[in-house]
Amino acid sequence: MGIVKISEQMHENLRVASNALSRSINAQAEHWMRIGMLAEIYPDLDHRDICQLLIRAEQAGGFDLATLSSVRTAGPGTGTAVGGVQ
Repeated sequence: MGIVKISEQMHENLRVASNALSRSINAQAEHWMRIGMLAEIYPDLDHRDICQLLIRAEQAGGFDLATLSSVRTAGPGTGTAVGGVQ
């Protein structure tokens, strides 16, 4: 675990979003980092697809790049449903 320096404005944005979404500030920051990282790694995915990818990764044992690679092959566009919903 480390310390990341962010601007006061970003901290305020995190505070507002974390309160609105019932997350801690750290959990909100980590959520945004995950979404941003996946958007860069998989630019073909939209937000909904990224969220489904995160759910499949969690079901497969947790969020890490190795797990993401394995669940991505069964991801959006392959007909694989998350939670039984197409």
